[in-house]
Parts: sequence; structure tokens; C-alpha cells
Amino acid sequence: MKRVFTVSQINAYIRRVFDGDYALRNIEIKGEVSNCKYHSSGHIYFSLKDAHSAIRCIMFSSDRAAGLSFRLENGQQVTVSGRITVFERDGSYQLYARKISSAGIGELYILYEKLKQELYEAGYFDFERKKELPPYPERIGIVTALTGAAIQDITSIARRRNPYVQLILYPARVQGEGAAASIARGIRYFDSHDVDIIIIGRGGGSMEDLWAFNERELADAIFQARTPVISGTGHEIDMTIADYCADVRAATPSAACEMAIPDIYSVLQQMAGYRSMLDQAIKEKLAHYRRLYEVNRGLLAAKHPGTALFRQQMRCREIRGKLDHLMDQKLTDRKHRLALLAEKLSAASPAERLKGGFVFARDTGGQPISSVTQVEPDRPFVLVFADGEVTVMKVPEGPEESQR
Repeated sequence: MKRVFTVSQINAYIRRVFDGDYALRNIEIKGEVSNCKYHSSGHIYFSLKDAHSAIRCIMFSSDRAAGLSFRLENGQQVTVSGRITVFERDGSYQLYARKISSAGIGELYILYEKLKQELYEAGYFDFERKKELPPYPERIGIVTALTGAAIQDITSIARRRNPYVQLILYPARVQGEGAAASIARGIRYFDSHDVDIIIIGRGGGSMEDLWAFNERELADAIFQARTPVISGTGHEIDMTIADYCADVRAATPSAACEMAIPDIYSVLQQMAGYRSMLDQAIKEKLAHYRRLYEVNRGLLAAKHPGTALFRQQMRCREIRGKLDHLMDQKLTDRKHRLALLAEKLSAASPAERLKGGFVFARDTGGQPISSVTQVEPDRPFVLVFADGEVTVMKVPEGPEESQR
């Protein structure tokens, strides 16, 4: 009967095989550092790779003081001395480093720096050519993997910040052969399909994982795009060529989404504040113009022809009143004087004299007789008394009279 082994037994057996091999217990390997991470415990996790393969490595914090004299970073060419054994829990083998010495800069890092310098000199990174993001986008094109945390994070954040923004996904390869060309096609597609912003990116990873974002084809597509491009490749420290070329660089795809999409609720709150300020400003303006209206209305009323005419009418009435008063005074004075003159005239009039016993003589024709020579005998004439008239006649003189 065949013997059946457990997984733990097989992993333990393989570990004993590795540990029993003298070459694996004390080995030196040269390669390029990739995916290097310093853990809070002090351990260093990284990979060594060449053009065809990679091996996982770890250096414990207890070995760092004697075995490492510089800061380990991605892209470095190093020689690692240590032992290769099996980590039984995961069933994987890895190199446990005791000493690490520098062997120069890695090939990928050299290619990266060379392309970076070339594009810099060509003006791909110039700040003057970078386009501003529209403040209120309506359509956003996203170039990333169809499945993965990046698109999920972007969708979640966009829904929370502004559910009215339309997100359009161009599923692209973001790692491996053909990834750069796939991302470049997505940029060109959105650049000709009327979107407001293009977001490219993926989650974090090693330099190899992100290498598609360091290729010339992708840099050209970003540089030639008329639409603003945000690059969010999920890493904080190192920057890819795409980050340098993009109009805006974000630390992660989520951060790219937050940069592209304004928080609609903050905008609404801000608009409410602006409305309140505008209402207050309008009220103050209206109050100012009302006061100005009243002042100008008063000035206009003061200069209105009707007002001037009214003032003149009032002036005429005042003058007329004064004239009437003066006329009344003059008339009273004249009446008084007339009364005095009439009294004097009355005292000197013949009628008044008649009352005093005087008689007025006139002929029958009404002509006054002022001399006795005008009286002829046998011709009647009239004597006018104060209380009546008497017709009389002069008697002719007789002999007796003539002798007298």
C-alpha cells in the first residue's frame, strides 16, 4: 500500500534537503534589487532578479548591523551572501541574506534614468505644457485593469464624492508584455471621445511591476494628448516616467479620483455660502441705491420745472397779497383824502351856501344870472333856495320910483 504524506511532512522534507546541500547553505548571488520593503520589525524584504528570473530574499534585523552598510533600494545591483532554505508554512524557498554588498546600478534603473533624461531634454516634463484640470468634469475616462483594487477604489470614491460624474473604463493591461501599448491605446481612445479628464494607473508594486509606466510609447501618448491626464500608479516614493509626463501626478488611483472629482456636497455648501454672501451684497446694494434714489429724487424735484413754476406761483401770490394790501392801504388813504376834500368841497359848494340863506339866480333856461343887468323887466327868472325854487319877475320902474 502506497504511503500518503501531509503537506507539512513534504515541506519539512524539502527543507531538510535544502539544508543538507552545502552549496545552498553558503551561497553568493548577484542580481538587481526589486520590490524592496523595510518592515517595522527591522527586517528587509526584497527580491533579486536578472533578465529571466527572480528569487525572494529576506535579511533579518539581527544581521543588518554587520551585513549591510548602505540603504538598500530598488534598482541597485548587489551581491548577496547567505543560505537558501524553505519556509515551511508557505512551502516557498527564499534566500536568507547575511551580507549584502553593492555591485552597481541595475539595468532597469539605467534604462529608466536614460529615458527620463531624454524626455526631460525633449520638453516632456515642462511645467508650461501641463494642462489644468477642469473644475467640474462631467465625463472621466479611466485606463486601468478591468479587475483589481484600482477600479473598485475609483468607483467607490467617485460615487461618494459626486454620483453625477460619468466614469468610462477602458480595460487595459497594466503589467507585463504589451501593457504600455495597451495603456497608450486607452489614452488615445479617450482623447478622441470627448472626455474631460483621463486617469491612468494601477496599484503599487515593484519596479518591474510598474515598468509599463516607464516606457517611451506611453510617454508619447501622454505628451500628445489634448485631454488632461492624471497618473496614479500606487506608489509614494518613486515616480514613473508616466508621472513626470502627466499633467497631474497622484500617489494612488484613489488620490487621482479625488483630484479629478470635486466633492459635490462641499461644492453645494460653498455655493450656499456664496448665495448668502450674494444676497447680503444685493441687499446692501439695493439699500445704497434706494438712498441714492431718494437723494437724486429730491434734487430732481428741486430742479423740476413744475417745482420752479410752483415757487414762482407762490411768489406771485405773495407779491399779489402785498400788492392787494398796498392797494387797500392806498385806496383807504385816497378814500380818506377824498372824504376830506369832499367835505371841503361841500363846505364851499353853492348848495351849502344856500343853506346859509344865500339864493342862487338863473334864467328859465337854466343859465346862471351873475349880474343885475341880466335881469330884464317883465321877464321871469328863477331864485333857487336851499329848499326849493321861486320864479319871480323884475317890476318896471314907475315915475315915483324913478324920482326916488
